[in-house]
Amino acid sequence: DNWGYETYLELVPSGSSCGSGAAIFIGGNSLVGCNANSATSGGYSNNTTINAGPWCLTNSASYDILSRDGYGDGGAEFVVNIATMPLYTFSASAGSETFSFTVTPPPAIDGAMQHVETPAYVFIGAVDIEGEIKNLGSTTINSMEVNYSINGGATVTQNLSSLNIAPFTTFSFTHPTPWYPSAIGAYTLDLWISNINGLGADAVPSNDNLTKIINVKNPIPNIIPSYTSTTNTFTYDIIVNNTNQVNTPRDLDFHPNGDLWVINKGTENGGGSTVKITNPGTTSQNSLWQQDGNAWHFMSLPSGIAFSNNENFATSTSVFDANHNGGAPFTGPSLWSSDPAIYAQNAGPGTNGSHLDMLHESPYSMGIASQEENIFWLYDNYSHDIAMYDFAEDHGPGNDDHDDGRILRYQGMGLNAINTTIVCHLELDKAKKWLYFVDGGNQRIIRLDITSGALGGAPSWGPYETLAEYKKVLGFTWEIVANTGLVEPAGIDIIDDRLVVTDHSNGDIIFYDVSNIPATEIGRLQTNEPGIMGVVLGPEGKIWYANHTLNKVVKIEPSTIILGENEIGLETNTSIFQFHPSSEELQ
Repeated sequence: DNWGYETYLELVPSGSSCGSGAAIFIGGNSLVGCNANSATSGGYSNNTTINAGPWCLTNSASYDILSRDGYGDGGAEFVVNIATMPLYTFSASAGSETFSFTVTPPPAIDGAMQHVETPAYVFIGAVDIEGEIKNLGSTTINSMEVNYSINGGATVTQNLSSLNIAPFTTFSFTHPTPWYPSAIGAYTLDLWISNINGLGADAVPSNDNLTKIINVKNPIPNIIPSYTSTTNTFTYDIIVNNTNQVNTPRDLDFHPNGDLWVINKGTENGGGSTVKITNPGTTSQNSLWQQDGNAWHFMSLPSGIAFSNNENFATSTSVFDANHNGGAPFTGPSLWSSDPAIYAQNAGPGTNGSHLDMLHESPYSMGIASQEENIFWLYDNYSHDIAMYDFAEDHGPGNDDHDDGRILRYQGMGLNAINTTIVCHLELDKAKKWLYFVDGGNQRIIRLDITSGALGGAPSWGPYETLAEYKKVLGFTWEIVANTGLVEPAGIDIIDDRLVVTDHSNGDIIFYDVSNIPATEIGRLQTNEPGIMGVVLGPEGKIWYANHTLNKVVKIEPSTIILGENEIGLETNTSIFQFHPSSEELQ
């Protein structure tokens, strides 16, 4: 536990009560005891791994770990090794819990499909079929077959050899044969492993396969020429405003399913909130305002929101101390689930809200961008740097285990925000691996090559929690994209080689060609509405923005759609066929 003195445990035969005298082992703080009493000292040290045992237990018999936490939020993690193998892992999330296990040594061969890592939403084209397996057997996996089928169709099989997957470790793979969906729509992907080490079926075939619905959609078209055209006219459609509980919105982003999420600034002590718009901009549009039960800490004065391809989203907080007690700057980004059954639905154990994860090394963070999965990039105005945050495996709603988190700092660019109100947003060109971001206090736009640099030593301050990695990056490549014609730059987005930037001071939306650096300004829309912050290119390529001052979200409709150079205009009766020659045909 981050606070070891909170933990007490007993290992007992299954069904025994705490304090009954049946304990095989008693550990932790006796002041907490079976009643989960509050304590501030004693017991284990903070963030410490305690190894207890071994004990001779009866094969096939069941045992319980009785977990007690003096603060009521759990936080301890228990790993049960049987025959030296970590067969069971339990994470405490409440004041009083019972974790049961049966003493059964692992089989020799057992591979389990843990995750289908192909995102639930993909663009049409070549789709990589990806997964993660875990070796639950006692024998190293050297080879296996990976198989998939779409909508129950033909099986695509490939043997993976020269592997070295040790017992109770995981392995991520990409199937060598991509899938080419024929049209947009929802597909059922079945993914499984077989023939481990050439031995046919393993000991537990029931955990070999997983199924996932994959939604195929069209990519966002580049219609920036529609906005830089000198002959086009524009309408500014108000999508939501204060009647929809939009209040001081600072950013917005689209869920992969097409829902639009807006993040409200709120107050420091009360926290921010979100407005989710379903079917945005249509006659069937509806909105839902939500606030997490512990937004005061996990979403305090949020400055940005960014969705990842796994349907989680992250928010950045622009306060010094999310505990609001004048102590250490214990603040940073939070990770959230967009699942309506999880987000903002309960206060969570120990009043930790519904958040999935939070790391605390970036006070006054002014914007956030997604890379993939649970990896995000942050503008940190306390350290005046850019930070990469990898939440890794989330700790589940309302929990607080952060020790697998990774943070990398990119320092020395002289960054400085205008203030803690006007945002400095970021956007990643995922194809070219350039991170574009606003450096508002210096009235410039910068880009950073996320593939460049080498790990250096530890940053000069922090961390305030146990992390898997906390390093600075040295020798990375960065460039000034633009530093003229900007007063209070705030929001940013990119498509192909076209960059979109908002100016909070005057409401201008500026367009740049970044095919050469420094970039060339190629157009500017004058909305005459100061207060614009976040901007995003929607599923149809159109511009949506949030006006922080006027409490509204607007979509800009051009009178004529003009596609970019790399886009293909299609009539409704046009079909495109992709031909993939076989090896025989290539010969």
